[in-house]
Amino acid sequence: MEFAPSGFSAAEPPPRPAGNIAATALRFGSLIAFAAILIIFSLTAPYFLSIGNIGNVLGQSAISGVLAIGLTIVLIAGGSNVVTGGIDLSLAANMGLSAAVYASLTQLGYGDATAIAAAILTGALIGTVNAIAVVYAGIVPLLATLAVMNVVAGLELVLTGNTVLPASTPFLSALSASDAFGIPVLAYVLLGFTAITTAIVQYTPLGLRLYAVGEFPDAARAAGLPLRRLLAGAFVASGVAGGIAGILSVSYLSGSTTGAGEMLLPVVVTALLGSVFSRRLVPTITGTLLSALLVGFLVNGFQLLNISSTLVSGVQGVLILIVVSATTLLRRQEA
Repeated sequence: MEFAPSGFSAAEPPPRPAGNIAATALRFGSLIAFAAILIIFSLTAPYFLSIGNIGNVLGQSAISGVLAIGLTIVLIAGGSNVVTGGIDLSLAANMGLSAAVYASLTQLGYGDATAIAAAILTGALIGTVNAIAVVYAGIVPLLATLAVMNVVAGLELVLTGNTVLPASTPFLSALSASDAFGIPVLAYVLLGFTAITTAIVQYTPLGLRLYAVGEFPDAARAAGLPLRRLLAGAFVASGVAGGIAGILSVSYLSGSTTGAGEMLLPVVVTALLGSVFSRRLVPTITGTLLSALLVGFLVNGFQLLNISSTLVSGVQGVLILIVVSATTLLRRQEA
């Protein structure tokens, strides 16, 4: 009879893989960093954690949050590789053109219902063009959506004449209003849009299929899932999000303005940062919301402290470099 070495203990757990420890540190580190930002600004900036200011941050984050959620859907279905996988660089231009369509129709005397439908259909059409270029023409998503972005931006300039198109309707006035607590209606729009999208993407069979297509395409293909149709649907959904963001933009800015393309980098950063708030370091809708709020609170805190908000771009660049590097290393270890 052989006995185990005297140092052996059946209750002793096996050593935890370094990759799991690093993943846990990254995930909880992001939450700790978020909490630290809130604490620091609450101690140094007046009224930072007041209900009115929190609602203001939510309202200011509504447009970029909706766009980032649309991009997150593409990231989920297309995979984490932004070159060969999921990416949609046309979202900001999509928002600009959709806003221009909305403002143009209101100036021509059409009602809100017609303008809303036209803006959302414009976004869906742009998403459909992306889907055809990527899924059926086989163009790399990075190049396909970049080309569509330039075409859409050109169409916006033609439609608007590179000028501001003011718009004022009862619906836009209602969107830009605030409730009795000073919380903007746009804040409720962001939370409602997030809740609906989360319910669909993370708690339905459709959402599970999107994750399967993005993370395990070979297994999904073997299981008989319609990969091309699901990926095309993700691009169309992203386009619809761009159309909705266009409507919110018209409400927030009281019209259609140029320069929508400047929102592209913050949107991409927000969507990519969202993965650090998920349990498996994958894109999630709720993680994207937290990421949008993180960026929003950074900008708001800098404004309250009279610090140039342009520094936020540098902070975003550092954050995305850390997150992408860390997640890439972790995935290599797991492989």
